[in-house]
Amino acid sequence: MNTLDSLYKQCQECKACELYKERTNIVFGVGNQNADILFIGEAPGENEDLQGMPFVGRSGKLLDELLNEVGFSRDENIYIANILKCRPPKNRDPKPNEQEACLHFLMEQIDIINPKIVVCVGRIAAQKLISKDFKVTSQHGTFVEKNGILFTATYHPAAILRNIHQKPYAQEDMKKFKEKLLELSK
Repeated sequence: MNTLDSLYKQCQECKACELYKERTNIVFGVGNQNADILFIGEAPGENEDLQGMPFVGRSGKLLDELLNEVGFSRDENIYIANILKCRPPKNRDPKPNEQEACLHFLMEQIDIINPKIVVCVGRIAAQKLISKDFKVTSQHGTFVEKNGILFTATYHPAAILRNIHQKPYAQEDMKKFKEKLLELSK
């Protein structure tokens, strides 16, 4: 089995889709490599591509705020990654072939980290990892077991920034994720 370091090096060499041609940095992931909870977004944006880290900029600040409210921290007890490791042009939604080209990297990250809970951040991640007809608006905060791991989803911080009325739902989701993690740790 790979380590996250060796998988990162493989990502740096990847040319499985056209996105590698325009990337500044791959955006592999950040956080505690032994985390019990793994947050997964869809793809890096411009700030993420420039810094090589997921969820930076306004969305990242909001995600950090939501995480901190329940005692989660990307520096201590969670890991954050994306399905795609390279930025789609103009932050467009990832195409299905781009998702497929990167998915094996994400699945290996999940295997290596071996979290108890995977939180899909936003519609695209939820529809790729939980169910193709997953509706974040009605199913956020619910858990689905897959191969011994609980999968769930919450609103994407960018969506919350566009519609601040979604923030309380995301805050409640974070509380549910924390409670479920405590329950699983008993």
